[in-house]
Amino acid sequence: MKIAIANDHSALELKKEIIALLTEMGHTYQDFGTYESVSCDYPIYAARAAHAVVNGECDYGILICGTGIGIGIAANKIPGVRCALCHDPLSAELTRQHNNANMLSMGARIIGPELAKAIVRTFLTTETQATEGRHARRVEMLSALERGEALE
Repeated sequence: MKIAIANDHSALELKKEIIALLTEMGHTYQDFGTYESVSCDYPIYAARAAHAVVNGECDYGILICGTGIGIGIAANKIPGVRCALCHDPLSAELTRQHNNANMLSMGARIIGPELAKAIVRTFLTTETQATEGRHARRVEMLSALERGEALE
């Protein structure tokens, strides 16, 4: 798999840990920045990675900022992105199974590197259950909302 990865200035060190894990797992990656510890605007990097996932250049995306919140919100503004903020492996597993999330966001100031790596492992190895039944129906509802359609 090819993974898009992006971060803000607060997450440079955690990104290095995640890149090492991706390599260990046999995945390739594309690093969309930032590459410096100077304060930066995370929406730029989130959008770069999100577009790469949506256009099929990358299979999944991993985003990291201080809390994981802002960078995930930014990614979710790109049509076709389902980015989930995860602080534990169970959340990563369930968002892949139930929501068919294609991007993961994490907070470098919230979780440590070992937990982050466990979350990434889980996210990348969990298959979706959202291809049929209630989960597929709900993911399609998310897509309908994205298109501006009413659900009722």
